[in-house]
Amino acid sequence: MVVQHNMQAMNANRQLGVTTSSQGKVTEKLSSGYKINRAADDAAGLTISEKMRSNIRGLTQASANAQDGVSCVQTAEGALTEVHSMLQRMNELAVKAANGTNTTADRTAIQSEVSALAKEITRVAESTQFNTLNLLNGSFAAGKNIQVGAANRTEQRITISIAKMDATTLGVKSISVKTESGAQKAISKITAAIARVSKQRSDLGAIQNRLEHTIANLDNVVENTTAAESQIRDTDMA
Repeated sequence: MVVQHNMQAMNANRQLGVTTSSQGKVTEKLSSGYKINRAADDAAGLTISEKMRSNIRGLTQASANAQDGVSCVQTAEGALTEVHSMLQRMNELAVKAANGTNTTADRTAIQSEVSALAKEITRVAESTQFNTLNLLNGSFAAGKNIQVGAANRTEQRITISIAKMDATTLGVKSISVKTESGAQKAISKITAAIARVSKQRSDLGAIQNRLEHTIANLDNVVENTTAAESQIRDTDMA
């Protein structure tokens, strides 16, 4: 007995299977929005796309890191603005105390305010924080790194360094304006402290500018890399 094969039916069934499979893939691409849903769709394209995705996510976080760095710098600079203001007032008082027309009682009253300002400078230095990290008590003296890139490379880190800024370090904790000569010496010490704070604020300003330029560049790279990755992976709905 000879069993006959219906070749036309078999061929039609095979073609139907191919068509169904093809339609399934098209439907998947349309529903997911991606033309690459598995490695088999485009092995090389998937590799490139995943590498780009990793870079995009890393750079997006790096931009957020840099923004945190800006906020940190602004917090420190704001506190130093107050320190500057207090030092300027101390200098004003020292100049006043250095005048020969002052009585002992006058200088004692001036000394009281000078001492209070020195204590406040130290309090600000010890209490200024960003994300629970002390900024002006010497904790940042060795530098804190801001990761501003997606790779583990030195050039992808920006260091924030902030010297200790309490009254002792600035040399104004124990200044005395109770005598004319003491007030004269105090002027020199306070002037030096003002210059020191000015230098630190200037350094912080430079770091902030650097970070802001870095953020702009990172956001630009993310935008363009995202567009390139989309060309590789996203479904063309046209």
